[in-house]
Amino acid sequence: MEKGVRTSPATMIAVVTLCAFTLILGYLNKARCALAPFDDNGRSTVFDTIKDSSVCYSDIQFLWLGRDINHHIFPYLDGAITSSGALTGGTVEYPVLSGVLMWLGAIPADTDAEFLLYSALLLAPFGLLTAWMLGRLAGKAALLWSVGPPLVLYAFHNWELPVVATAVGAVFVMTTRLPLRTRAVLASILLAIGFCLKLYPGAFVLPLAAYVMYERDRGRLDVRGGLAVLGAAAATVVAVNLPFALGGYEGWRASFAFQSLRQADITTNSIWYWGLRHFYITDSMTAEDYTEAESRFQNTVDIASPALVFAAFALAIWLGVRRARVDGVYPWIAVSGSMLCGFLLLHKVHSPQYTLWLVPFFVLLRVPWGLVVAYLLADLSMGIGVFKYFAALAAGADSSTEQFFVEVGVWGRAALLVVLFFVFARARTRLDPLALAPPPDAPEIRTSPASATS
Repeated sequence: MEKGVRTSPATMIAVVTLCAFTLILGYLNKARCALAPFDDNGRSTVFDTIKDSSVCYSDIQFLWLGRDINHHIFPYLDGAITSSGALTGGTVEYPVLSGVLMWLGAIPADTDAEFLLYSALLLAPFGLLTAWMLGRLAGKAALLWSVGPPLVLYAFHNWELPVVATAVGAVFVMTTRLPLRTRAVLASILLAIGFCLKLYPGAFVLPLAAYVMYERDRGRLDVRGGLAVLGAAAATVVAVNLPFALGGYEGWRASFAFQSLRQADITTNSIWYWGLRHFYITDSMTAEDYTEAESRFQNTVDIASPALVFAAFALAIWLGVRRARVDGVYPWIAVSGSMLCGFLLLHKVHSPQYTLWLVPFFVLLRVPWGLVVAYLLADLSMGIGVFKYFAALAAGADSSTEQFFVEVGVWGRAALLVVLFFVFARARTRLDPLALAPPPDAPEIRTSPASATS
């Protein structure tokens, strides 16, 4: 039997207020790169000079140019991708809802500084909503989201806050007093919307469907309930994407093609570049041999990375099945956390801001705080070190110290993700069992706190 948390009004005020303060710090950190004067395209003239050395780079400011955002072109409809993998027209490299958010943030902007500001104003409510939901779900543990270093570093690095809100929102919906199938379908719709923002929440639909199936009715699996969850998610993804696919198929397809063609290079911060690549590339190679070896390396990653990601997903789901046989309930939140660890470890791209995806699982699941602190330290080493490293390379200076911190970040995160994969799979949640109590007219919902919060 788990003891859940009860969130006091004072805690909720602290969680949301401190989150607002941290978001302001996050914006001010990025705004150091967005200063006058501006060139004819509205680009701050100091951006390219200080973005890495001052660690104030953001994809938001960077993508003001090169994707027709500065021209206020609605995304995807007139875009495409070249044979070399370069995007043209109004296509951006993210799923359609992120593209729409980018367009909305640019509407009143004439410079990259204004684009950063208006985008921050657009994104900040999602960060505050996430803080509020985590506070309601997990009490004081939500302060990790509100005051943690990742929110300062990455809140406005990219368009992550809305997608995190959808993932946390799915958990929150599952704590409501609606009938099980109803809340599970609503949660799956939120996860599907998250898929249309940044893909990763879509993976959580599978464990959510398993959770519904394992809520047994007279000893049988609720297959219809599980299929309803999967169907609702699929229908949502189709409904969101279909207008873009019909309105500009090449531009819509290009966003997916771009990600599939992206190489595991120095900008991806992955174990593939910093590990496997050393088995293919040596300093003594001729230019011809280097080109051939690089091609073989990229081809290997293109096959191995997705195969291992899906294998990690399968392992996480299987571990959930084993636990469900003992507990009588499928641990969908824990399995979702494990799946995310597998993705972050094995995907060919591991951008620094992905840490924001992981923090809610540190809040929702009972994991040793020592592991959390260790991960955040490794993330700091990466989140700061990688930009210092790029600055040193650009300046032609000795970059050995900066490279050390990058490698600490890469391999520190990788080792901890392996550990967290299995720790998450076994972890209980911090959710308040009283908040999960079923309504009296919904007998199919379990009343055991241990089951409800697994």
